[in-house]
Amino acid sequence: MLKGLYTVHTGLRNEQNRMDILTNNLANASTVGFKKEGSTSQSFGDVLAYKIKDNSVGLENIQRIGVNNPGVKIGENYTDFGQGSFRVTGNTYDLALSGDGFFAVEYTNSAGETDTKYTRSGSFTLDVEGYLVTKDGQYVLGTNSQPIQLDTLADAHIDELGNITQNGRVVAQIQVADFEDYDYLMKYGDTFYQPKEGAKMIEGSAKINSGYLEMSNVQVVTEMVNMISVTRAYETNQKIMQTYDASLEIAVNQLGKVQ
Repeated sequence: MLKGLYTVHTGLRNEQNRMDILTNNLANASTVGFKKEGSTSQSFGDVLAYKIKDNSVGLENIQRIGVNNPGVKIGENYTDFGQGSFRVTGNTYDLALSGDGFFAVEYTNSAGETDTKYTRSGSFTLDVEGYLVTKDGQYVLGTNSQPIQLDTLADAHIDELGNITQNGRVVAQIQVADFEDYDYLMKYGDTFYQPKEGAKMIEGSAKINSGYLEMSNVQVVTEMVNMISVTRAYETNQKIMQTYDASLEIAVNQLGKVQ
């Protein structure tokens, strides 16, 4: 009977993991450049159950009593890199990518360590020195892998290839990078990604759209429906656990009681 409790426990943990991911998706439904996540689950391998040290079959005998499945285990989480919808802003430095690719950003963490992160969030602006930066002040990189510095007093135009034109000449080009296999990308925060060992970078094919922002690809209605499904599955597991608990209470307190 206790085996059933362990099986129910694995089901509860799996549904909790799914709920955590769904709530994070919903919390970031309006986050620029956010890509929703999903979860997988799989069954534990079936194992043979044996009866040992049982007087009914003899203490020295082992009797096979069938196949037992310990329940479900949490699989890998994954990111859906599908295209998000565009929102018009009219701001020259608000950029959205259509197609595969990422903006490259020189990211400096709280410890002062600097490396390159990649993002689909194109909510950029110019700082006081004319550098193109993210909303958190991280430098956006050009095709030369260097921060982009512009004239703050001159108007700018950004074409689909990322060429930035000021005073009639191209002064910089925004880098658009991509990777052969997104399985080698690891999420960093809500909208940044960093490559893992083995990641192979390629030139991005995405077009840059100035004056637009790519919104989250989370479908709120779909996530809400999935959340209801997860809640019901969790409640079902709870009821099964309560049933086991009631049965154990009867077995402990009533069976074998001398009248």
